[in-house]
Amino acid sequence: MSAPVIAIDGPSASGKGAVASRVAEALGFHYLESGALYRLVALRALQSGKDGEADLAGLAAGMPVSFRQGKIFMDKQDVTEEIRGETVGNRASEVARFPSVRQALFKRQQAFRQPPGLVADGRDMATIVFPDAALKVFLTASPEVRAERRYKQLIDKGITANLRSLSRDLAERDERDRKRSVAPLVPAPDSQVLDSSALSIDQVVERVLDWWRERKSGGRG
Repeated sequence: MSAPVIAIDGPSASGKGAVASRVAEALGFHYLESGALYRLVALRALQSGKDGEADLAGLAAGMPVSFRQGKIFMDKQDVTEEIRGETVGNRASEVARFPSVRQALFKRQQAFRQPPGLVADGRDMATIVFPDAALKVFLTASPEVRAERRYKQLIDKGITANLRSLSRDLAERDERDRKRSVAPLVPAPDSQVLDSSALSIDQVVERVLDWWRERKSGGRG
């Protein structure tokens, strides 16, 4: 029997990564941050100057990547912080529109599904990559809250940021993600939709764990 999957999708800065990693830790499951793969392609593209779809798909298929102890490595170099920048994030949203890039990363994502289970976060985990996920969550928050969260994240890391620019970038990224022809950002029909605007991360994590317990015990959630 295939390992169970909890799929957590949502827009940028919705908190899905922090929630997913904590849910995985609580359950002893593996964790997949699918957005990191697209950010790695974006970083590779920025470094190489390549921007054609075929070139980007080649980068996605061939880049040497490893995830170890909470860090992300490419070419054996720790790029965990480097891929978090807004420039890389915006480029990642652009490269994710290309079908051949998504296909190149599809098998890499599915390979993370191993016992005892997987918590995967992204934008199409529940709709495309793991449509048979045991629990599907669509996590969102108001644009204002998401911009403030991203602003605080950057400031806390010592990165200069402008709240107005962040709000504009998030709005543009949301628009691209919703309107792309391949795997647009939409909740799966059977997703639990959760607005985290007024919730703490602890409350969101507990809500997801409660839903998982209900599924495991045979409840609907």
